[in-house]
Amino acid sequence: MSSHPRRTAGVLLASVTALLTAGIPAATAATPAPKPKPAPTASPAPRTEPSKAAAPKPPAPAPVPDPHATVAVLDLDADGDVPVVQGEDRAYDTASIVKVDILAAVLLKAQDEHRALTDEERGHAEPMIRRSDNDSADALWKEIGRAPGLAAANKRLGMTSTTGGPGGRWGLTRTTASDQIRLLRAVFDENAATPLTPGSRTYVRTLMGEVLPEQAWGVSAVNAAGTQLKNGWLQRTTTGLWDVNSIGEVTLGGHRRLVAVLSDGSASMSDGVSLVERTARTAVA
Repeated sequence: MSSHPRRTAGVLLASVTALLTAGIPAATAATPAPKPKPAPTASPAPRTEPSKAAAPKPPAPAPVPDPHATVAVLDLDADGDVPVVQGEDRAYDTASIVKVDILAAVLLKAQDEHRALTDEERGHAEPMIRRSDNDSADALWKEIGRAPGLAAANKRLGMTSTTGGPGGRWGLTRTTASDQIRLLRAVFDENAATPLTPGSRTYVRTLMGEVLPEQAWGVSAVNAAGTQLKNGWLQRTTTGLWDVNSIGEVTLGGHRRLVAVLSDGSASMSDGVSLVERTARTAVA
């Protein structure tokens, strides 16, 4: 005998419901598990380009001092008018010894105008020589017409190896020891042919005999009985080394001697002074 269709359908529905309640999946086909995502790949580190800028240059080494000195000596009480020179008679910076040359040029200018020095000119000339005042030298350097004016005066003084400094830099005038003896002869040698009048020569000699004690080193180191001098000292900005010079007249053993010592390349002013004094003593002795 056959079953009733409605009863059969109810039995089937109840069986399905029981299976779902028990937690067993009705379909036997499993859903595939999702594939794991691959781990992110690290980006390569960026390459650093080598710097194209030039490596900083090491500081230039300080110049090694290489001092040189030249001395010229002329004995005014002996025969002859050619100085004895020791060392290479080359050009050196004058520094402040050029102030004697500047004064000589000022005096020649006044002589040409048939007059004495003005009060203003004397007010510059005297501190320029006695205490090496630079402002006074600036004023008189301009008055003589700077380097061209100095060259014109030096031609008359018989100086052939002196070149005035550029612009207002009278301290960079270049000269030789022999040329400084020619200048000193024009001031101190009564037998020399010179365009300076006796009064002008006496004026220069007087001022050179009144230099401040602290500036009276140099050719005075020969321990002479009397000394009239002018010194110069200058540290070069290009090298840091020193130019140190001394010119003048000394009287030793009854003989008047003109002495010019020029030097450069010293590590300090004191080193330069020692070199100049040592050179002067050796030459005069």
